[in-house]
Amino acid sequence: MQGTSGYEFLNYVNGIFYQQQNQKYFTRFYKQFSGVREGYEKLFLEKKQLIADTNLVGDIDNLARFLKKVASQYRYGRDLTANGLKEAIKAVLVCFPIYCTYINQRGSSQRDLEYIQIAISQARKRIPQLLNELELIEKFLMLEYEASSLVAERSQWLHFVMRLQQFTGPLMAKGIEDTLFYVYNRFIGLNEVGAAPNRFGVSLKEFHDYNHYQQEYWPNTLNATSTHDTKRSEDVRARLSVISELPDEWEAQVKLWSELNADKKHRINDQAIPDPNDEYFLYQTLVGAYPLDESELPEFKERMKTYVVKAVREAKVYTAWLRPDVEYETGYVNFVDTLLTPGKENIFLEKLQNFQQRIAEYGMYNSLSQLLIKLTAPGVPDFYQGTELWDLSLVDPDNRRPVNYEKRSQALQDIQARWQKQPVALVKSLLKQRSDGRIKLLITLRGLAARNYFRNVFRSGTYQALKVTGERADHVVAFIRHKGEHTVITVVPRFVTGLVEPGTVPLGKAVWGDTAIELPRGAQASWKDWLTGQPINLGDTPLLADMFSQLPLALLVSENHSLEHHPLDGQS
Repeated sequence: MQGTSGYEFLNYVNGIFYQQQNQKYFTRFYKQFSGVREGYEKLFLEKKQLIADTNLVGDIDNLARFLKKVASQYRYGRDLTANGLKEAIKAVLVCFPIYCTYINQRGSSQRDLEYIQIAISQARKRIPQLLNELELIEKFLMLEYEASSLVAERSQWLHFVMRLQQFTGPLMAKGIEDTLFYVYNRFIGLNEVGAAPNRFGVSLKEFHDYNHYQQEYWPNTLNATSTHDTKRSEDVRARLSVISELPDEWEAQVKLWSELNADKKHRINDQAIPDPNDEYFLYQTLVGAYPLDESELPEFKERMKTYVVKAVREAKVYTAWLRPDVEYETGYVNFVDTLLTPGKENIFLEKLQNFQQRIAEYGMYNSLSQLLIKLTAPGVPDFYQGTELWDLSLVDPDNRRPVNYEKRSQALQDIQARWQKQPVALVKSLLKQRSDGRIKLLITLRGLAARNYFRNVFRSGTYQALKVTGERADHVVAFIRHKGEHTVITVVPRFVTGLVEPGTVPLGKAVWGDTAIELPRGAQASWKDWLTGQPINLGDTPLLADMFSQLPLALLVSENHSLEHHPLDGQS
């Protein structure tokens, strides 16, 4: 293996399912409903400062004393106080823009030095009264030794740098992932490990550029969509991204829910529990994680009661792990219990279920598209336990619940047996019963089989985005992988709410019209859809209606042409 643990891919593939043009709408409504006026950038620094002032205060104090001892050997450092150095170190840590640099005995990279300069520059703006302290820290971090310095002195400088590097990562993780991601709730589907929630998704160009880069430099890095540490599972995020397509409807629903639930809140003096920001967080979570089987509602309610306590403790606004506010937590738990208890007077639950069912339906298509991209994009697909079927887990410990492997094993054996006999009938059946998740297992099975059969393509094949034309072009993601005589094409839909009504599968001419993909010259050959097992005729501009006739995504493969004389052979 090479590269990282897969979160970059996760955030890029998640991002292409967000309607970026709706960003201002959701920002406005979030501020209006939640009362959170601070922008993401300001909160980013505030929450890192909070952790630096509490969890890391002892480590920073030790580091400042060490720096004071070393700096006292030099004329430019003798007059600096340990307290001033401590505040300067803290500011640099808070302003550090990435998790970690990797400076060691072998030196530093240009990338490392650029990030250090960014941190120092921002720190100067935050604490202009400590410019001398920051200048000293910059000199140390850049390893700007004096020419006459001894080996022992250089060792001390490097020790300071490497110690400071040990704190930038934990500060980012605790301040951002474990605090800010539970406070900035504009769109919680974007609050993921390694992400920047202030970015409302990514463009297709950015996504394809990322894949080009991965294929050229990190072809064996992991591609993850769910892990032990994700804030929400891949299928929860796939649902939540659907909301980005429905700004007007989302606002109307949230306002209605809030009115229906106003009298269900507990009050302490003038404080309603939960506050609007936590309430907004809850509504998104309920839509994203609500079970497909209504019989699971009692278990889901208990899971949610446990989850909201963790969420508000991580947020550290009203309560925290080390100073729990039992009254706020109990009020929030009781609110959740009331909302998820069926009854004639609980109008909210009926309204939630009706809206959520529609979102869940569209979310399934996003999940399948995300899965097929993961299986065929540059990199190695990574699967977390239980995600072979629909998995609507939240952050740990929710995603550590026991997995029913026997159920998955039996489903796999059944799908394998039926595939050998009647693949088209199997696809039709699983698509009709898509709520049970076996359609996801089929795509996983066939995608992994393709990776095995066309292993040369997926190990070192080229990558190229395919141009999509026609009235539904923005609703399609398509790319081609090629090596020697083997070619594999991935085509998936997105933004399905703009294509069909809930319950309608996005298939055929009525949905896709004149939408087509443009293939490279020399791509005319014998093709088949690896997912349905059926042959398919492709011209230079094959129609989506033909590719999406049985299943609303396609994995097209060909073994008998080489795409000769086309730049695809020589580029990533």
